[in-house]
Amino acid sequence: MKKISRFIVPLAAVLAFASCDKGFETKNQNPYALTSVDPGLLFSNVERNLSVGNWEVEQTIVQQFVNAYNAGATTGFNFNASNNNYNTPTWNQSYNTPVKYLEQIISLVKNDPSRANLYQMSRILRAYTFMVLVDSYGDVPYSEAGKAFLSGITTPKYDKSADIYADIYKELKEATAALSPTAPFVAGDVIYGTGRGFLNNTAQVAQWKKAGYSLLLRLGMRYSKLDATKAQSIVQEAVAGGVMTANNDNMLLLFNTIDANPLNNPQRTTNPFNYYMAEPFVNQLKGTGDPRSKYLVATYTNPAQIGGAPVDTVAANQFGFPVGYDDITIKTKPDYRGSNPNAGFKYSQLNFNVFGSSTAPVFFVSLAQTKLLLAEAAVRNWIPGGFATANTLYREGIRASMDEYALYPNALPIPDLNYQSYAAQPSVALAPGNELQMINTQYWIASIGNGHEGFANFRRSGFPALTPNAYNNNLNGGFARRTGYPQGESATNGANYNAAVASMGGDGLTQRVFWDKL
Repeated sequence: MKKISRFIVPLAAVLAFASCDKGFETKNQNPYALTSVDPGLLFSNVERNLSVGNWEVEQTIVQQFVNAYNAGATTGFNFNASNNNYNTPTWNQSYNTPVKYLEQIISLVKNDPSRANLYQMSRILRAYTFMVLVDSYGDVPYSEAGKAFLSGITTPKYDKSADIYADIYKELKEATAALSPTAPFVAGDVIYGTGRGFLNNTAQVAQWKKAGYSLLLRLGMRYSKLDATKAQSIVQEAVAGGVMTANNDNMLLLFNTIDANPLNNPQRTTNPFNYYMAEPFVNQLKGTGDPRSKYLVATYTNPAQIGGAPVDTVAANQFGFPVGYDDITIKTKPDYRGSNPNAGFKYSQLNFNVFGSSTAPVFFVSLAQTKLLLAEAAVRNWIPGGFATANTLYREGIRASMDEYALYPNALPIPDLNYQSYAAQPSVALAPGNELQMINTQYWIASIGNGHEGFANFRRSGFPALTPNAYNNNLNGGFARRTGYPQGESATNGANYNAAVASMGGDGLTQRVFWDKL
């Protein structure tokens, strides 16, 4: 055990008491000093710090959300790779806790049979974290990341994003397959532990296997534009392993009034009247009479005070803030809806009592996403069944997304009659020849609150069909394809940063990650 605190005494005193120093180190060790760390506690911290993105970054790019009072956010977080306010959150959140702690956990438990499942779960979360990092930035530190304490590496090299994905694929497959119902229960697990009702190792392992294979399915679909044959092979491996089949399988975190949802905190606590739902997203919900709308979108008598019941959640009465406008230019728009007499504008905001609540859950991998990816795989004939199977999976994905709202505060389960009516509409029902657009538009809706996945799937699939932000003047009339590296990297890890920028072809927002092909 490493001693990290001991008294220091003058040399003369040491000599004077040389004959009495037996047991000196033991007696003079600080009894309150930390000498070891429980890897199970580190694991809990990792789970609670996994990144799902940011309302003002990914969900602004895919036109679900907007900060009307920040021209930077309104125009797509400045469409400037050097805007550190929006480049750093995913980087810092991922490297400061998950990557660092996971490296420590893995080093501690790798050869410990009593921690066998903790080891495999850590590998799965490490794969999730680096998928997020690659999808966000492209080339990132991987093989040398998080090893400052273990190996003294403080300036890690950047690995090629394609190489990282190849290793993540191996890690996910191996770790998920190696999870064992005979290995001990992982008490520190807050995703699939006792708090979720999984009380023993058999139930816990079953859930992690479904999560691991569902994440493998997601990874496989990332290759759909780059290498369809490879994508098909990985998708089939994931399906054979066993993906999610019920909403209880969702990989999520629950929150309460003491342990609050971190995603929604800035929007709730810093001038709520700054924040609005974007027009394309609101129009999609209200144009189809989506029963999820009332839990997502609302208007308030005073947008600066979001406590209490929203004034109005009727979908037809909601109006999203137009994309490409800020708090000044919106007033020149011919159909401008006007300022709110209390604060802000007469446009729709998050429903802060439900989806935007401080106690709302956060989803990392969901049944709804899994079903919709499988529906696309069926359309592509990567799994059997063709259109009939795709249609069944598509409808099950929509139903699964609606069922998630039973976990939110102040929300009731969406009745089957509402779901059936919604799914039967011509604008929603799956139609031959238009399957990919319809499936991935539903994926866009189902991924609200998980900005990383919504942004990644938008780039991969090209859907929903959105119009590039007219405010943009740095993206050649297109969309952002990544976030820029944090500014601090060029100063503290300059040589490796410069090598990565050269490899990527620049550090702008138009550089594409390796799987994002035209």
